Amino acid sequence: MKEIKIFARAGQGAITTAAILGEALFYEDKFSYAFPHFGAARMGAPMNAFLRFDQKPIRLRSQIYNPDYIIVIDPTLIESEKCFNNLKDQGKAVVAVRKNTQIPDKKDITISSLEAEKIAKDIIGRPFANTVLLGAFAKATEEVKLDSILKSVEARFKSKPAVLDKNLAAVKKGYASV
Repeated sequence: MKEIKIFARAGQGAITTAAILGEALFYEDKFSYAFPHFGAARMGAPMNAFLRFDQKPIRLRSQIYNPDYIIVIDPTLIESEKCFNNLKDQGKAVVAVRKNTQIPDKKDITISSLEAEKIAKDIIGRPFANTVLLGAFAKATEEVKLDSILKSVEARFKSKPAVLDKNLAAVKKGYASV
C-alpha cells in the first residue's frame, strides 16, 4: 500500500486533489481511499487531505503519519507544518514553490518543485495550483498515468467546459514542468 499526504490551506483544493487522484488510480484498477483532516473549519486554515492506494482493498482508516509521497499546495506551510518530517526514506515530494521558497535539504527523498501557482494563474486565471500539481505528481512518481489524471479531471469538471479546458491544460503543463 502507498500513502500520500497533501498539505494545503482550506479552500485551495486539497480535498479535490485527493478525490481526482483517487479516481485516476481507480481507472487503473487500483483501490484508493481519500479523506480530509482539518481543524478549524474556516477558509485559509491549514489542513490535510490523505490518499491510500493499493492493488487490493484498503481497510485501514487512520490518518497517514509516514507517507510515501507528499504534495504541498501551499509553500507557506513547508516550515510551519513540517511537511517533510515523517516522509519515508526514498519518498517523493511534489511542491508548489514561489520565488523565495526555502525547501529543506533532504538526502533520502526526491523533491520536484515548480511554480504551480504562477502556472495556474497563467492558464486558469487564478492561483489554484492543485491541478498543476496533479500533472507534476503523475510525472514525478510514475504511480499514475497522465491519461488517467486527465480522464478524472474531465469527469470532475465536465459540467463546466471553460473550467475543464483550463484545468486540463494546467495538468499537462504541470506534467511537462517536472
